[in-house]
Amino acid sequence: MSSESGHPIGGETPFKVEYAQRVYRLPPYMFGRINALLYEKRVAGHDVIDLGMGNPSDPPQEFVMEKMCEAVRDERNHGYSKSNGIRNLRREVAGKYLKKYGVRLDPESEIIACLGSKEGFSHMCLAMMGPGDTAIVPAPYFPVHTYAVALASGNVIALEVGDSEKFLQNIAYTCEHLYPKPKLLIICYPHNPSTVTVEPEFFVEVVKLAKRYGFMVISDFAYADIAFDGYKPPSFLSAPGASSVGVEFTTMSKGYNMAGWRVGFCAGNAEMIKGLATIKGYYDYGMFQAIQIAAIVALREGDAAVEEQSRIYESRRDVLVDGLTRLGWGVTPPKAGMFVWAKIPDVWMQRMNTMDFAMMLLEKGDVAVSPGSGFGPCGEGYVRMAMVENEERLRQAVRQIGRCLKQEEKELVSAQS
Repeated sequence: MSSESGHPIGGETPFKVEYAQRVYRLPPYMFGRINALLYEKRVAGHDVIDLGMGNPSDPPQEFVMEKMCEAVRDERNHGYSKSNGIRNLRREVAGKYLKKYGVRLDPESEIIACLGSKEGFSHMCLAMMGPGDTAIVPAPYFPVHTYAVALASGNVIALEVGDSEKFLQNIAYTCEHLYPKPKLLIICYPHNPSTVTVEPEFFVEVVKLAKRYGFMVISDFAYADIAFDGYKPPSFLSAPGASSVGVEFTTMSKGYNMAGWRVGFCAGNAEMIKGLATIKGYYDYGMFQAIQIAAIVALREGDAAVEEQSRIYESRRDVLVDGLTRLGWGVTPPKAGMFVWAKIPDVWMQRMNTMDFAMMLLEKGDVAVSPGSGFGPCGEGYVRMAMVENEERLRQAVRQIGRCLKQEEKELVSAQS
């Protein structure tokens, strides 16, 4: 028995909830402090400029939203949908791969629609991995690349991604010295968070390594549609033999500004696609059909809009990089993606860790950024800034960062004197 307050009475032992071991194996969530303070400041009425999460602030194209409204009004679209996506949507994805990358895919067996690429990626790990299996992930790592493996009861080996040639060498070294050999290689280019990019030859070498050592490959191609200065992100599937060893995830969240719609795709190896479809068949009834119909129109008619959105991000990149450079930061302009991966100035790195630096910018400068340590030990010393605000807001963010650091510097000098 318990009292009205819910507390046990009469000496009864409190009921204890025990999570599954897979939950206890998850790494600590590093962004919790940032998110809690961000929420508190906004509730208190502060106009915080949020550059922390890569959450697009621009809307989808008008014709996409109009198609969505039209499809919602059609009563035939409100039942359960196929969990692998309607055929015309999969055909449209195949058409994009052929037109943009020269890759031929069978819409029936080599493409599946997902509830966003994150859901698909997580369920693919569940289909491919189990206790004792190991995955190689790039470091610094996007959190889901490690969390999804942990939830599938697998182990993670993180290899630094900054030097592409060394990354390939370390993959080979790991495969030669680890027993059992890694079962899965996860790659992500353009890389989140570090913005590292590669040329098509890199994927040729990845396929060779996969065949030599017998591991599968998952390519997270979330930033396929956002690139600058004439750079064209290559698809892993365009490498000869790639579909025989792996799959690639793409999304409409970024270039199409459809993040909340949760539209993603997995393409490539038919057996891996079949495994993902099996898991999804038990977990969901597919994407709302009206969203799929609108996504078809976006893929079919949205090329010009996607290119324009990429130019918008390029202008924002220039504003943010120029502003940080004027503040004395060492920043390499990214060639793709929607983030700037900025090294914290040495004078601040000597005083505090990355998390404390990010908390200071939020608490005293009203600017939220993602601390690099949230992406693993290799991210320490960096912050990730999302280019999701317009140019004027980004200029304002730089001004607030500059004032915050200048004021903090004065207070430190005063305290020491």
